[in-house]
Amino acid sequence: MSRTSEQTHTTELKKNDMQGRSTVRKTDAIIKSFSEQDLLDIYRTMLMARKLDEKMLIMLKQGKSFFHIAGAGHEAAQIAVARSMIKEKDWAYPYYRDLAFVLSFGETPHDIVSCFLARECDPNSGGRQMPAHYGKTEARIVSQSSPTGTQYLQAVGTALGAVKEGLDEVVYVSSGEGTTSQGDFHEALNWASREKLPVIFCVEDNKYAISVPVSQQMAHGSVYDMVGGYRNLARFKVDGTDFFASYEAFSEAVERARNGEGPSVVVADVVRLFPHSSSDDQRKYRSEGELEQDRLRDPIARFEQSLISFGTLNETSAREMQAAVKQEIDRLTGEVENLPMAEASTALRFLFSEEPDSNEYEATEPNGENVVLVDAINHALKEEMERNPRMLIFGEDVEDPKGGVFTATKGITTMFGRDRCFNSPLAESSIVGTAIGLSIRGFKPVVEIQFGDYIWTAMMQVRNELATMRYRSNNAWSAPVVLRVPVGGYIHGALYHSQSIDGIFAHIPGLKIAYPSNAADAKGLLKTACRLDDPVLFLEHKGLYRQGYASSPEPDRDYLLPFGKAKTVRSGSDLTIVTWGALVQKSLEAARLLAKENISVEVVDLRTLIPWDVETILESVRKTGKVLVVHEDTITGGFGAEIASRIVSDAFEFLDAPVQRLGAKDCHVPYSWVLEPEVLPQDRDIIATARRLADY
Repeated sequence: MSRTSEQTHTTELKKNDMQGRSTVRKTDAIIKSFSEQDLLDIYRTMLMARKLDEKMLIMLKQGKSFFHIAGAGHEAAQIAVARSMIKEKDWAYPYYRDLAFVLSFGETPHDIVSCFLARECDPNSGGRQMPAHYGKTEARIVSQSSPTGTQYLQAVGTALGAVKEGLDEVVYVSSGEGTTSQGDFHEALNWASREKLPVIFCVEDNKYAISVPVSQQMAHGSVYDMVGGYRNLARFKVDGTDFFASYEAFSEAVERARNGEGPSVVVADVVRLFPHSSSDDQRKYRSEGELEQDRLRDPIARFEQSLISFGTLNETSAREMQAAVKQEIDRLTGEVENLPMAEASTALRFLFSEEPDSNEYEATEPNGENVVLVDAINHALKEEMERNPRMLIFGEDVEDPKGGVFTATKGITTMFGRDRCFNSPLAESSIVGTAIGLSIRGFKPVVEIQFGDYIWTAMMQVRNELATMRYRSNNAWSAPVVLRVPVGGYIHGALYHSQSIDGIFAHIPGLKIAYPSNAADAKGLLKTACRLDDPVLFLEHKGLYRQGYASSPEPDRDYLLPFGKAKTVRSGSDLTIVTWGALVQKSLEAARLLAKENISVEVVDLRTLIPWDVETILESVRKTGKVLVVHEDTITGGFGAEIASRIVSDAFEFLDAPVQRLGAKDCHVPYSWVLEPEVLPQDRDIIATARRLADY
């Protein structure tokens, strides 16, 4: 087979640079840059992706798996961008339709089938995720989740890390056009554009988000037009069914990213030849005429005709290659079907790291100068920044001279530079999403969410990304981010500066939670959090930041406290109060007053909620026979219910009275200093409840 040098192939590429200039470019030179073997390899990868889609649909109908989502119609653009990048150097955050991309970037057909059949050997997730959720560490394909758009901010974080390390790496991230309606997409564009990060935003526009047409997704009707306002951002709009035009666009985008010129959005006009997924029937909302028009733009047929026109391929050799690919897929699917699935006993593994804990925990009591809680936090951060050069601190207002709205990060930018302690945009999802992307490549982000009341815009990133990364990737990836979050009331903060969030977040598997009540514990637990290989939600009660009763002698720089170890802060014999956070001091005060009535109260400070120290609680209950759980969160759904349930389950025979709970009323926290005490638990409430319990 030969390729005639006289043959020309002309396509059009629309590119508007930051100034809005528009040009039409020829792709002849691009075509000539590929050898015959390159072209045949590309064609074979296209066929492999398509035949895999077809084979998986057959196996689905045979009941061998339960879900499929196809990339048919997207192959040319996906292979083009993979060919523009450098394997095992650059990074990829693909989405569920990127089968051809991952085949070009490091996944094998065996990987794809083992993923589809949920086999133990599946490098994507070991059978933990649905098919088409890609991830392979050696290929730098980061574990993908089902939510749309979350990957964009993570890609920005990984690109930010490349810049901080001075590496010329490029990060690819993709989605369909529907996902660009998500806020995370625009937050990612904003951050990447502001910092001129090496990110390639690939939007594979097949005109439908399941059944919703692009005309109902965006005011502009075009992603290309919609993103035109960002500085330092190049835009490309290309026929994504034309491999050569796509390669030209992506190559230019990759080149400018690698040269430090900033991010690009490449909008690839592609076709969706199969339904959205195996759960969808697109004939319900697309006409046969429209489907036929898409089939006429099949990228594989177009590429095949190009190769035939070059003399690289003919119809006979094309059919032979198609048959050979199908035969290979049939063979390997037979092999994979005979491979084992993961053992049922492994289902609960990898919520957290299983590596041995190498931390040496302090056994002696702190004996330094007295320090308030917020300063203990500040000192812990400075000590850990000095210890770990890959630790980063960022969030809204954390940079000097402000140093955080509560001054918890005061002086850190001055000591370590703006490269390591810096302000983020006012966007909580951005903070968490980029932190995940940084942690993926080995940084230790310790980020601040300014108020717990505003963490909710980051909930998707926390619940579905941060907490699941290790588990969903079968321990291939981890995201050991620390989220510092000021929480709680008693400060006349009203509805939006008084929220307790511990009960909600304790319900999230894969997330550790610390909630100290005093300065020494805050320092010891935060330093441990900064060294753990798991994500941590570190809750800081802002009402305790400068309270004298929450101050303590400061621990030294080697002081670490283990997670999951409660502390008995007052011994007693008549009843036990289990509590944490701001309610520790209130419980201690109640216990002091009750002692005057000859009621001996033991107070246990939980210190960490996930994991929590069950044995210390049960030991106390076995001694006193009565227990009151006190917390600031609302009584309904508060974490106290979990503790009470466990006590009833594991120590029922030791109880001399029903377990009692005291929490905030099921109401929002009002501003008025007359109304607020009626909602949040007060000393008097603890005393009254404990007195009734003692008299039972």
